[in-house]
Amino acid sequence: MLVLSLAALLPTQAQQVIPLYSGAIPNAKAYAMKEIVNAEPGGRVQGYRKVSQPTLTIFLPKENPTGTGVVIYPGGGYVSESYNGEGVKIAETFVKHGIAAFVVKYRLPSDSIMVDKSIGPLQDAQQAIRLVRERAKEWQLQSDRIGIMGFSAGGHLASTAGTKFNTPVIENPGRVSLRPDFMILIYPVISMSETLAHQGSRTSLLGEKPSQELIERFSNERHVTDQTPPTYLTHTGDDKVVDVDNSIVFYEALRHHRVPAEMHLYPTGNHGFVLKLPTEEWMQPLFGWMKKNGWVQ
Repeated sequence: MLVLSLAALLPTQAQQVIPLYSGAIPNAKAYAMKEIVNAEPGGRVQGYRKVSQPTLTIFLPKENPTGTGVVIYPGGGYVSESYNGEGVKIAETFVKHGIAAFVVKYRLPSDSIMVDKSIGPLQDAQQAIRLVRERAKEWQLQSDRIGIMGFSAGGHLASTAGTKFNTPVIENPGRVSLRPDFMILIYPVISMSETLAHQGSRTSLLGEKPSQELIERFSNERHVTDQTPPTYLTHTGDDKVVDVDNSIVFYEALRHHRVPAEMHLYPTGNHGFVLKLPTEEWMQPLFGWMKKNGWVQ
């Protein structure tokens, strides 16, 4: 493990890394947790553990901006974040298509640094949406073209943000809309139920023996409404880490509420299958979906 300066961690195509909060971090305890950075010697960051200082890494297209932005939450079972494979590489592909991207390094749930660890990641998810929408004009974005994207446990975080936008867990004095305009969920953890949950993610977020109320609150398939954003899902049938039924039950909930949704299921590839493919290859259907829905021209 290496500890590098912020300048050394800046991805080559990113314009800036900024703190997610301009003031005090909400729900935080005074505890000096040392962040762990997994990085190649002299190279880019691969991932993070023990995150306590959330940031937003900004990728803005230099040519042909579409006015659309995507806020990205990497996965990692709520114990780490796959910052490069499920963040930077995705953002770099988005900007090639004129789409701004914002990779969130969100706090990982910990009783050591949070008063309530179950809402810590969601606070950062909502704050990222608020910040991007507040600064949309500055970043040449249309404020009604701000979507979110999550992988694995980051997909749980994204689907939580996409179903709980009417219940803010952050200060929002300007009443900025926290509702994403669309969601992109890649082999997502959706449910915290006994039969569907990825147990590692559930334990990290909710504890060893979560109450039924907590399980219900964070089982996102149970909180879909007619106002849930249009959603794109992809998963493999042979996923041995996060059961494909997570995507299926969420798609069914969206369908029953007449929320526009598109799902791509592949027979094989297992968890993290997109990491083994060129981003341009697996993201082509996603770009098609975005174009069909008018988020890009």
